[in-house]
Amino acid sequence: MWENRALSNQLNDMNIFNAVRETVIKCIAEVYPEVKDTSAVAVELPKDVAHGDVATNAALILKAQLGGNPSEIATILAQRLSQEPTFKKVATAGPGFINITLDEKIWDDLIKSVVSEGIHYGDNNLGHGTKVNIEYVSVNPTGVLHVGHARAIYGDVLARLLKKCGYNVTKEYYVNDAGGQINVLSASAFVRYKQALGMDDQVAEGMYPGDYLIPVGKTLADKYGDKLLHMPEAERYEIVSEFTVSSMMELIKADLKEAGIEHEVFTSEKNDILKKNKIEQALQLLESKGLIYQGVLEPPKGKLPDDWEPREQTLFRATQFGDDVDRPIRKSDGSHTYFAADIAYHLDKIQRGFNDMVLVLGADHGGYVKRMKAVVAALSDGKATIDIKIIQLVNLFKDNKPFKMSKRAGTYITVHDVIEEVGKDVLRFVMLSRKNDTVFDFHFDKVLEQSKDNPVFYVQYAHARACSVLRMGKEQNIEPSANHLSSLSHEADLALIKKMAQYPKIIESAALTHEPHRITYYLTELANEFHSYWSKGNDNEDLRFIVAGNAALSSARLYLAQAIAATISSGLDIIGVKAVERM
Repeated sequence: MWENRALSNQLNDMNIFNAVRETVIKCIAEVYPEVKDTSAVAVELPKDVAHGDVATNAALILKAQLGGNPSEIATILAQRLSQEPTFKKVATAGPGFINITLDEKIWDDLIKSVVSEGIHYGDNNLGHGTKVNIEYVSVNPTGVLHVGHARAIYGDVLARLLKKCGYNVTKEYYVNDAGGQINVLSASAFVRYKQALGMDDQVAEGMYPGDYLIPVGKTLADKYGDKLLHMPEAERYEIVSEFTVSSMMELIKADLKEAGIEHEVFTSEKNDILKKNKIEQALQLLESKGLIYQGVLEPPKGKLPDDWEPREQTLFRATQFGDDVDRPIRKSDGSHTYFAADIAYHLDKIQRGFNDMVLVLGADHGGYVKRMKAVVAALSDGKATIDIKIIQLVNLFKDNKPFKMSKRAGTYITVHDVIEEVGKDVLRFVMLSRKNDTVFDFHFDKVLEQSKDNPVFYVQYAHARACSVLRMGKEQNIEPSANHLSSLSHEADLALIKKMAQYPKIIESAALTHEPHRITYYLTELANEFHSYWSKGNDNEDLRFIVAGNAALSSARLYLAQAIAATISSGLDIIGVKAVERM
């Protein structure tokens, strides 16, 4: 749904691919007025750059509506396209592709646009203000963030990407502050409280043994003395659990801030869902739609999930909405399943006006995808959609050896530890250097290398190198200028310019697919193109940014360097990484 809706929108003129596509569609309307649907017409890079600057599949797409031979359709359409003043050369290829070489002035205008827009290069109105809710991190408040949680940087960067594309984004964190894990957390904190009072009590097996609960216990002891020991259990539990969860959330928020991760909304399961009777409201809504019934589930194949029991339960008709089985929402003893709270929470999102949602979950939640898609469709009568992104595990390597993490065992590397070791910028970039659904190996030694093998260093160094070029020009009284951009005629110049031209299209595709890692891939490619250009200048003086005795070419090359810096800066801004000027 997202892609179909968004593809009909128009981007700004800096997206050369979209601008060419508009011209192609205009020409199709003139040559083939009977054509009604051009939505599948695409403009991409040609398979062989020697064939032109861009290529279109228009003839292949039109075949279904026009019939006939796509090569003949391509020939007729190419004749019309060749009349466009901005198309220097138009040629057909293969079974019906059309390759187009653009007028050189297009590239001059592009460089001017990039320098003019600066960090805003690539901004567009793809979303047209559509409200989007992105929920990410949502770590249980039972301890501080470990490095595996840092992959949730994906959600933060996706939010920044969608904002750049004109979406109205709300970043949300769901606080799981109810249920069994909070009971264990409170019991663990109470042990630390008794230890702070000087009592000989030990953290039992199955509790949270991490040192982060020691200051929680001490603060409780300082505030209440031994009063908690003599309180009724229910009253004591409320005090300890409330304070402990609040303390854990303060630690989590501090770590998130240190990693540059932000949220506008924190929704509490206990206070915003359970206490407001949201579960019963949601179940009543589903029941009114005839989507709840009493039944017995067949035992699933393989390992039995915790919420299955061979007795009559209250079930949601998830199979009507594409799920494999109907899902329990109330057990035979009357208690709600975890899924029931998820239903209520997502109804709450819908009621707040979010028909477009992204939910970022950990690798152990793969089974939630179909059931959540089903219930969102059911609650909204198909008006709302949810894209669920699974974040795979991080394998941490320290001193070239695997390092195992366990929050309950108290042996783990925290996000704070990693940031102290490598810095926020490295952490954010590296966590986006792989697609979200692939397992990621994090090597401390590799991310600190100053080499081509370290992508964040490679990209930041490209920006710093571009800035150093501009400083060199200033020292020699040569200013960047757009007056002589036509002198950038070498194939190496054009390769750099064309690589920059791809950036708005990368932004668009990354936003449509919810794949922000495409930005880091692109930045690495652009940095490689730029560093390669620099190396060529070591052997060929005519390819240096400052060419002795040629002020016009030098000023144009400096302007090109300024555009490269702006493009890199724009991409790094999406990732939340600083574009350094010196290294």
